[in-house]
Amino acid sequence: MDRIDTLPLTSRLDVEAPMVATARFAIGDVVRHRMFDIRGVIFDVDPVFANSDEWYDAIPEDIRPAKDQPFYHLLAENAESSYVAYVSQQNLLRDDSDEPIEHPAIPGLFTGYADGRYLLRREHRH
Repeated sequence: MDRIDTLPLTSRLDVEAPMVATARFAIGDVVRHRMFDIRGVIFDVDPVFANSDEWYDAIPEDIRPAKDQPFYHLLAENAESSYVAYVSQQNLLRDDSDEPIEHPAIPGLFTGYADGRYLLRREHRH
């Protein structure tokens, strides 16, 4: 018999689960960054930080967000370009401008824009 089979259940559960984080935004929502001139549409949500330590450490410490909150993948734009951004919940606000996002990847993920949000294509729904 393997050693793990003889251990009590509590000894096998030494993994610490993250706190439950509640996402304020959903896929298709249009948001803007709290500090920077960035707008975007959410296309994925991580319940807690799920990027590399190198990416996280590159953020200046005085504005580095906590990891134990939702992080959002955005099809983002600013005055100069369109790109994909990864932003913490604490740095996002709902964008009430009712202006669509002009990102070239939007037609591949969403079918349209109505009532201030994008409608996810059926083939991308879970």
